[in-house]
Amino acid sequence: MNAPDGRSRKVTSFDVARLAGVSRAAVSRAFTPNASVSPETREKVYKAAKELGYRVNYLARSLINRRSNLVGVVAAGMDNPYRAQQIQEITTALVSRNFQPILLPADQGESADHVMNQLLHYDVSGVVVTSDAPPTALCEEFAAHGVPIVLINKGDAIPLVDRVMSDNATAGRAAAEMLAEAGPRRLAVISASHVSYTARRREEAFLARARELGCPAETLAAELNDYRNGHALALALEDVDGLFCINDHLACGVVDGLKARGFEPGGRIRVIGHDDIPQASWEGYSLTTFRQPCDVQAHQAIELLLSRMEDPRMDERMAITPVTLVRRATA
Repeated sequence: MNAPDGRSRKVTSFDVARLAGVSRAAVSRAFTPNASVSPETREKVYKAAKELGYRVNYLARSLINRRSNLVGVVAAGMDNPYRAQQIQEITTALVSRNFQPILLPADQGESADHVMNQLLHYDVSGVVVTSDAPPTALCEEFAAHGVPIVLINKGDAIPLVDRVMSDNATAGRAAAEMLAEAGPRRLAVISASHVSYTARRREEAFLARARELGCPAETLAAELNDYRNGHALALALEDVDGLFCINDHLACGVVDGLKARGFEPGGRIRVIGHDDIPQASWEGYSLTTFRQPCDVQAHQAIELLLSRMEDPRMDERMAITPVTLVRRATA
């Protein structure tokens, strides 16, 4: 549409209402999920909006309603296939609940405070954090502002901050038991535990159960829990016949590194991962692993977020995501 001076003018909801022959309030209801509006009116509004090229300005609407439909999603380690799956499930679940996710990447192994601070300027309705080690003080600041925050596989309890945790202890213990099935063996867990709360919990459970079973076990420290570090450690591996890798991204690197040395994982050296990423089932890996269902985890996180939006002052809660052993060729 053109303004009196001939310049293009932005189409407004008043224009849509005029063309559709309805009130401006009807236009607003037509574009509001679950609002009361007849199918006939909604159809007329949509038709007029399409003809005029009208789009709802959700940011402007949030200023009017004094509540944004934006939800921040903070993530690190996006090269990990599991993280990509996890983010897809979280964002899909948010969109299905009529929220608009804002994805902010954080550097793996570093504090997420520099990106989380940005979210306070967007007046977000909530935040889901999958990156490592968000500072307790910053989480408390979000809670003080009434912004619900859910941490996935992160840290210890923080007042008013909810958490979703994978059953790391069960995975670590079960991995040690499986690798020790053939009798006393020399076991190792590969982990960059200094950058990941989850890695520490899995590592601790594995080592504790190995000791109970009378199996010598150690930690092979990685810089990061990724393919490159797994491959490098496998090339230098000595005197170990059972390996638990903290995640599948790391485990795939280990498998390829062992094959480069002429070892077939599952033979003299057994390998177990964690997460059950799509690559784990590929013929080249056939990785024994623990399935961490990211769809279940996303659902748990969104439910905690929505309920805290309704009651921001309730006590903090924790949901446990179950894990399932998936046996394949490597162990």
